[in-house]
Parts: sequence; C-alpha cells; structure tokens
Amino acid sequence: MKIVRTIYTAGYAGFFFDDQRAIKTGALHDGFVYRGEPVTPEFTAIRQAGRCISIMLLLDDGRVAHGDCAAVQYSGAGGRDPLFLPERYIPFLERHVTPLLIGRSVDEFLPNARFFDNLQVDGRRIHTALRYGLSQALLHATSLVNDCTMTETVCREFELPLILEPIPLFAQSGDDRYTGVDKMILKNADVLPHGLINSIDTKLGRSGEKLIEYIRWLAARIEAVRLDPEYVPDLHIDVYGTIGMIFDHRIERIVEYLAGLAENAFPHRLYIEGPIDMGEKPAQIAALGEIRNGLARKNSTVRIVADEWCNTLSDIMEFTDAQCCDMVQVKTPDLGGVHTVVEAIRYCTRFDVEAYQGGTCNETDTSARVCVHLALAARPMRMLVKPGMGFDEGMVVVYNEMMRTLALLEAKR
Repeated sequence: MKIVRTIYTAGYAGFFFDDQRAIKTGALHDGFVYRGEPVTPEFTAIRQAGRCISIMLLLDDGRVAHGDCAAVQYSGAGGRDPLFLPERYIPFLERHVTPLLIGRSVDEFLPNARFFDNLQVDGRRIHTALRYGLSQALLHATSLVNDCTMTETVCREFELPLILEPIPLFAQSGDDRYTGVDKMILKNADVLPHGLINSIDTKLGRSGEKLIEYIRWLAARIEAVRLDPEYVPDLHIDVYGTIGMIFDHRIERIVEYLAGLAENAFPHRLYIEGPIDMGEKPAQIAALGEIRNGLARKNSTVRIVADEWCNTLSDIMEFTDAQCCDMVQVKTPDLGGVHTVVEAIRYCTRFDVEAYQGGTCNETDTSARVCVHLALAARPMRMLVKPGMGFDEGMVVVYNEMMRTLALLEAKR
C-alpha cells in the first residue's frame, strides 16, 4: 500500500504556548493572560494560542491516515526546538517532505518512522513537532494497511508482548488546582494533580510554604471526597525548578525541604518533577543526582522526576545511565518520531528507572490517542491525561481510547 497524496491543515492545539522564562522571572497574571514582554525568541506574547498541523496521508485504496504535529506548552525552553508556527512549517512540509512521502510504501512502520526522524534539511533535522506528527500518521497508515490497532503494530514491530491491562493515568490540573483535584478524585485518577507550580510568589512561596499547604490540602481532600476508601493515588507535582530558585540551588536545603514534603503527603507516595533547573544538561544531571542521594541518606520516600534538559532519546539515556532520578518524563512531542517514545520507555525500564510517558497539555485529540497505543505497547509506569488543562476533556480522550482498545484486543484474542 502506498501514499498517493498529502494534505496539511493548520489547527489549534489543546492549550497555549507559554514563555516559561518570562513566567519564572515574575510575569504577572491578568485573568487568563500574562502581562509583560516575552523574553524567549519568536514569542510575540507571554501566552499565545497553541497551534498544530494536521497531516492526512491518502492511501491508494482510498483510506486516510492521520497525525498531528504538536509542540509542548513551554516551547523554546530547556533546550527544546523553537516555537512551532503552522504558517512557517506547512510550506516547509510541502516543499521538503511531500516529495518523499508520495509513492512511499506504508506496509511497515519502523523503516518509515526512522527515515523521517533522521531526515535533515540544510544540515539540520526537521522540527520535533513535524517528526512527531509524521510518525503518528505513518503508524496509523501501517495499522490501516494491516487491519489492526496501532497497539498491535507497535508490539509486532518492536517484538513486544501484548498485555491487556490498562496503564495508570496521571491527571493535570493546570491553574485550577483545587476544583480540578475534586474532579480527579471523583473519576479515580491514578496519579494527580501535576499542579503547575511555575511561580514562586503565587504558588510555591518564598520559603516553600504555599506548596506545603497545598500538599496538606491534597491529602486531606482526597480522604474527604473519595468514594472508595481504598483509593490512595500517587501525588505527582511539577515545580519547574522553582524549589532550586528559592534555596539558591543549595542542595542540602533542597533535600531538607523535599523530605518534609513527603511527611505532609502521607499516606500518598510523592513524586516531585523538576525540583531544580541548572540551565544545562551536565549540571542538571549532577544536581538531580546529589538531591536523590541526599534523600536516600535521609530515608525519604520522595521520588525525583527528571524533565528539564531531558528531552531527546539520547538525553533520556544519559539521565538513566547516571541514575540521577527515580523517574524520567518521556515527553512525547520532544522526542520527535513516536517510535523513539517506545525506545525511551524500554531503555528506562531495562535499567530500573520508572518511565512516565508524558507530553503536554498543548497536544491534540489525535496525538493523545496515538499516545495511548504507544503506552499500551511499551508499558510505562504512567501516562499523562491530555490534551488541555480542563482534565475532563483529556480524560475522555485518553481513558476511553484505552478502554476501547483493550476491549477490542480482548475480543480479537
């Protein structure tokens, strides 16, 4: 089966692009927007609409494969590719990629995914968002040709066992970190709430007091609202390096503070994502390793999650080899081709580092559904509920796709 035509359309992603550097250095919230000047290149505002490119591959039997090019909320930060704008990249696709797609066989997925993931134009690999969307469409195309689910395609081509069990889901609240948590509890989210702790003054506190209060509230609220007394979800909070900022990157102070957070989270297991941001990869690996070792000496149960400067497959391998963290976020749009998501999860698992298949609120319904199939095949420790920050919408997309796929696979078996 071959590709006979390509169609590209500009669309909206599930959230917004935010200038992380401007926010972390004090940009003021005004309703839903931020006031002030952007500081990250190519941003025209601190918060601007998330965009995507939908790719449609028309096959020679009339069927159509879909994939969405999407980039993370904090584009251009932490070593990531620059802001993703459809008006720039649709002409790029038409000029440089379409000629390579027309006439291409889609009977197999991996050779095509690897080809486009390594494609260079003018000596540079193409934007991660383009590789992400192209590989989704190619995976869908191969699954259509073989009359199977994308889960089955990934399992077959990576020689993975087909395990018909759900993946724990991690819900994100955005700034609605109180009402959103109630929704998560009522729908039994396995892990919550992410929390979006990206501001010192309004969310963390100059001494970390606001986060302590929030974690105490979380533990009490789960007990008060849950309908099942057996429901004890993990707590996973992303702090975007702000803990390091309030303690001037002093490891001993950070370790002491994190250990105290675990006591306030009891009886829930606590994961802290991005406790420090050192501004570049080697220093980040070293600092996370020191924090993890310090927590081990205190017999603390806090688990450290790597995010910033851990973007690509090679980054994930470096963080894993260093054993500097308990969990790595496999941030799906940052890796490019979706086959590398599977490779990253398998690598983490092989070396006893937990893999969190994440992504961004700024994805689309299409990319989120593809990610469900990647997770069912690769078996990460948890998967992010996405897109959007409203929780309910992402839960509908991800949970229902997972349940439909598992039911279909069970029926076929």
